[in-house]
Amino acid sequence: MESEGDVPDQVEKERYASPAGAHSPVLDRNPSPPPDAADGARDEAVDAIGDTVYSKHWLFSTLTHLIHMVTEHSEENSEGQMQLSDDDEEDLCRVWDMAMDKDVAGFLQEFKATDILLGVIAKSRCPRLTEISVGILGNISCFPDTCVPLSQNEDLGEVLLLLLGDTDPPTLLETSRLLLTCLSHKDVRSLWLQRIRQQTSVRSNLCFIMCSSTNTDLLEKVGELTDKLFDLDEELMKSWITAQPSGEQEDQGESHLDVTLCLLEAAKQLRSESLKGLEIYLHILQLFTTIDEGIQMFASLDGPGKSVWDFVCSVVCEDLCKPSDLPVVLHEQNSSLLMAFAVLQALYRCQDQWCSRSETCLPLIGTVLRVCQYYSEKNDESANKEDPKDEQLQTLAEITVEFLADLCGNISKDTVPDLVNKGYLTETTILTAATCLHPKFESSFQHLHSMLSEAYPQLADVMRTRYSV
Repeated sequence: MESEGDVPDQVEKERYASPAGAHSPVLDRNPSPPPDAADGARDEAVDAIGDTVYSKHWLFSTLTHLIHMVTEHSEENSEGQMQLSDDDEEDLCRVWDMAMDKDVAGFLQEFKATDILLGVIAKSRCPRLTEISVGILGNISCFPDTCVPLSQNEDLGEVLLLLLGDTDPPTLLETSRLLLTCLSHKDVRSLWLQRIRQQTSVRSNLCFIMCSSTNTDLLEKVGELTDKLFDLDEELMKSWITAQPSGEQEDQGESHLDVTLCLLEAAKQLRSESLKGLEIYLHILQLFTTIDEGIQMFASLDGPGKSVWDFVCSVVCEDLCKPSDLPVVLHEQNSSLLMAFAVLQALYRCQDQWCSRSETCLPLIGTVLRVCQYYSEKNDESANKEDPKDEQLQTLAEITVEFLADLCGNISKDTVPDLVNKGYLTETTILTAATCLHPKFESSFQHLHSMLSEAYPQLADVMRTRYSV
């Protein structure tokens, strides 16, 4: 599960400038000081927030104007949608950018900005204003000193979880980012996990986003949030896997969303758009294979196991490890291949219980052999150069060899000619397989030799020459 050491990196990664287009481009530096700062060095020093050049007076004025603006619209037209003027949007985006600074975030917290923004979100009839408000809170939450009091606001916690049911993708993105940031702070993560366990709509809302959205950024962030939740709370993961339709859903005729099929749909959407996003969803599927409830779900008669198998096989053979790829590409895909093979190995052992067993994909066997060959060659190079071990590559090799043993232990005589004709089984790959299997996986080694002896005796002799069979 999650180690504490990665928290600062995670939080730093979540600190965002406002995506305000022409009004407020993502900056590589602090934003320019707001206008109307008091004249004179002494006045500026008194008016400045902490060690920054940002103006307290300007910030007070902007937030006060925001309160009046929302209240006025709520009183005059509570149902109609509110529109932000360009000037108001630019000022609020400047606040969003300023909140990336620790001193400003602290000042906003002292100024009760959390309560102000909560009131704005509750009354807002403007999606853009809601997005900006949540974005400012997201930047405030990046710092431990301000994240703790923000997280302890029960009303805010409830509203933010309900916002996951919003229909506006930018608001959903900022809400997911804020929740992910809070979960990255060890001092408040248990508080948020408790809220999420109690708020059952979180599961259905995240599942709905995963199975229906085409927004790459949103799918990535929702995937990160779900991955974080499952990594931190195994019991939560189990409950989401085993969840059954509620009586209220059945009464209202609502469909029950299967979390695995929703994850699969999101992964399909991201496949051609974002390798990073695809890796996130592969990791979630890998987490499922580490618990009994996940294995039982994959093995169930009409469960999602076969659909996941077909998809991950296709990703491995067509995207992650194409026959034309150079060895350096395989090295770059270490992480993705490791997760994909871990999922496939678990699914392969479930196939006997499926309604329709998947035929072992020939390109998959070829890919597994190729990865084994790559690892053997890399291992020889490292031994000659006395290079330090690549731990991730070592783990990938171990999983791949175990998967190869499963595949070779069940290979049929009819499959061998197809593998030879496709170029997947050659003298070189057979020797690679034999080296990987002998002596740890002796039964698989013997079965492969037996099948080769019947179909291609000359290839079986290659194994016999190297090892006594």
